[in-house]
Amino acid sequence: MSVPSEFYRNAVNLNRYSNSVARRIAITYNDLIIEAVNRLRTIDELSAPAKAARLRSILAQLKESLEGWAARSTVFASEELQGLAVLQSEFVTDQLRRALPIELRDEIISIQISPQFAQSVATVDPTAINMVVLSDDLQAAVNGAPATFQLTAAQGSSITLPNGKVLQKSFRGIAESQAELFAKTVRNALLTGETMSELAKRLKGRLEFGQPAMSAQQIRLAGGELTAVANHQIMTLLRTSLNQVANAASQQTYEANQSVTDRYRYIATLDSRTSPICRALDGKEFEYGKGPVPIQHFNCRSTTVPLINYERLGIPPPKPGKRRSRDGLGPENQTKGQWLHNQSKQTKADVLGPKKVPYFNKLVKKHGPTDAIRKFVNDDGSELTLDQLRNITQ
Repeated sequence: MSVPSEFYRNAVNLNRYSNSVARRIAITYNDLIIEAVNRLRTIDELSAPAKAARLRSILAQLKESLEGWAARSTVFASEELQGLAVLQSEFVTDQLRRALPIELRDEIISIQISPQFAQSVATVDPTAINMVVLSDDLQAAVNGAPATFQLTAAQGSSITLPNGKVLQKSFRGIAESQAELFAKTVRNALLTGETMSELAKRLKGRLEFGQPAMSAQQIRLAGGELTAVANHQIMTLLRTSLNQVANAASQQTYEANQSVTDRYRYIATLDSRTSPICRALDGKEFEYGKGPVPIQHFNCRSTTVPLINYERLGIPPPKPGKRRSRDGLGPENQTKGQWLHNQSKQTKADVLGPKKVPYFNKLVKKHGPTDAIRKFVNDDGSELTLDQLRNITQ
């Protein structure tokens, strides 16, 4: 099994989905900062004692609000991660079935995912004992049967960000550090005589409440000292964690079907941001459990695809240089850009978004399809919700 078009679509759409999730969390964070900044504007005309009291109130309220934001963001991210794990396992199961003749498709096994899987990914320190992690095994013991989940809470607890932290701790870290930075910046401004109006512009940049018309990337670029860095951190955390879960679900589904596939291929998104380690791994094949899997670092966008063992199944593989896919047979070893360049206008619109197609076509004429997609993906800030992602993959 080479790389069918659906896996290209899936990789692009997962990136767009992570943009959507990150944007929603970033906006809720930004709104708290903007509210606090707007309250600062009201203290310039107050007397010194009243000004000090108002400032203490603003700082205390912001600290409490950011703590609440961290908790709510963890819950929201857990829900999105759980939905993605289920959706990605269904996608991979469907792709494995489509790679086989009709008479063999029923042999593909779909995996079950613990309801606590994503919660464990987002909240459980892998070095700590937690009842959520044990719940699958405890439930099985009560029922007198082994756990049937193939992505369990215990497996989820082993998934951490590259720095060893989980989302819950990372969101708390952002909340604590930004509350401290806000307080320090305001106090320094008062000491230097900077007006609160001037300070407000510096802290929030060009952001306003909600920012409904701006993409995640545009929001980050429009931010000020208290929003830009935090927004970048939020986007990095979400992109990394979502890709971790998507790859965990994919890999577990592959391994559940080793009667059909016994190896996988590492696929990196090749553009100017690709890390040396992922560039070196791109295209290499490994046996399950014996090779590296994404993610390799923060913002890792790499994925894996299963390789069908047609010889073991006793069926002829696709013709040399061809591959099976939903849109028919196509050349093997295409790059993502070559594949997309050869698709219909509607397919390009589905993958990139209608407004981006002319931009992509111009880049193709100037740089060729392979370099065009590398340049395009590097700048793409489009978004998908989980429901939109589900509709696309079905």
